[in-house]
Amino acid sequence: MIDWRRKMSDHIAYALLVYTALQIFVTVGALKAHGGSLLPYFALVILVVAIIPACRRFESRWNRLTDEQAHAPSLAPYYKRDRLALWALAIGLPFALTALFKGLALVFR
Repeated sequence: MIDWRRKMSDHIAYALLVYTALQIFVTVGALKAHGGSLLPYFALVILVVAIIPACRRFESRWNRLTDEQAHAPSLAPYYKRDRLALWALAIGLPFALTALFKGLALVFR
């Protein structure tokens, strides 16, 4: 039987791993490119602060389900929606914010 709570929890864990790897990769690249600028460090802090509440929100929404609801096939569309949003956030946020801060670094150079 499908347990939506467990499936979402697994996706959150994997998304955090991917997010962390991307964050390190993208931020280290920005640090090498901009030398002494503090903007990449600020981007790193913003990225950490942004992902924690988002993941808590996803986790909390699915953990509130009763045992009966957790196995209801009718929740499949909501699960797919939340899974897509989670992965878009985990993959897109490091690139979007790093691009924003790189642009700000160019403007204030």
